[in-house]
Amino acid sequence: MGAGGRTSVPPPNRKSEADSVKRVPFAKPPFSLSQVKKAIPPHCFQRSVIRSFSYVFYDLTIAFCLYYVATHYFNQLPHPLSFLAWPTYWAIQGCILTGVWVIAHECGHHAFSDYQWLDDTVGLILHSALLVPYFSWKYSHRRHHSNTGSLERDEVFVPKQKSGMQWYSKYLNNPLGRVLTLTITLTLGWPLYLAFNVSGRPYDRFACHYDPYGPIYSDRERLQIYISDAGVLAVCYGLYYLVMVKGLAWVVCVYGVPLLVVNGFLVLITYLQHTHPALPHYDSSEWDWLRGALATVDRDYGILNKIFHNITDTHVAHHLFSTMPHYHAMEATKAIKPILGEYYRLDETPFYKALWREAKECIYVEPDHGTASKGVFWYNKKL
Repeated sequence: MGAGGRTSVPPPNRKSEADSVKRVPFAKPPFSLSQVKKAIPPHCFQRSVIRSFSYVFYDLTIAFCLYYVATHYFNQLPHPLSFLAWPTYWAIQGCILTGVWVIAHECGHHAFSDYQWLDDTVGLILHSALLVPYFSWKYSHRRHHSNTGSLERDEVFVPKQKSGMQWYSKYLNNPLGRVLTLTITLTLGWPLYLAFNVSGRPYDRFACHYDPYGPIYSDRERLQIYISDAGVLAVCYGLYYLVMVKGLAWVVCVYGVPLLVVNGFLVLITYLQHTHPALPHYDSSEWDWLRGALATVDRDYGILNKIFHNITDTHVAHHLFSTMPHYHAMEATKAIKPILGEYYRLDETPFYKALWREAKECIYVEPDHGTASKGVFWYNKKL
């Protein structure tokens, strides 16, 4: 009515946004994992050493070029421009190094090549360079993939139940509190998880990714945890040497701040993959592997999808077939969508808006009251 009848035209994206938060089915799927796999072209499961290394070379070349420009030309810029140049470098270099992080993550899944020793060698070098204990995280992350969506056994971003909420939670459930919580999570969340298992699965004693004898690892894994620690310590020594030669400010500007960006994106990506109003979690009475693997969501990060090697918008396929190389994941995702149907969820909400929405809407999980599915838990925000 009025204005040429414009108000009768629905906003173009409103329906899609409403559909994105519509709950996915939680009953046992009418399809099996083998049926999903048959829908994917066989070549999608083939790993190429040359192609995988091409992405390593591409990312590291860009990272080196950015480093070279920053260290050789920024000091020649007039002061107003140099103040803009460094934040630009931090943001772009952090994104590129996040792509390097993703390739190392792929090595941990044995998706880089057909040779486990090569995957572990490349993964150890790349992850250590980013201060990640490669084998330590590889094994805990593998258990995350084995127990996704389980309230008792999942390894990371395990949501709290209402009974487990801390007394101060209600004081943080406001815009200022959310800003504070998100700031701490994005800056300190990753090192706190590695060192203190913050947001991880509860264990009966102290759990730490650097402890070979911690409860996260089995006896046969302990030697490789030592190797992971040695890799991180070697890089820390290299950074110490650089501080002595170049100065602390140089190391912070060239390496430290981009690493903070990497850590922030890592937490952001993982959080948004597994935190969504449409996704269920399960207790032991309901959980099974396939439903747990489907309890994740693909997100759209725009141009960053490519920079992050599509870990963002092909995460559902990744959880179903984690040894598939990233360069086939888009084709595989397209192939499995008709099979998955309503069990597949893509949310194209801009990631910064989605982060705020999820921080506001996804406070804790609880079963729906008055239903028979007491083992199926959904996010809620009413404290």
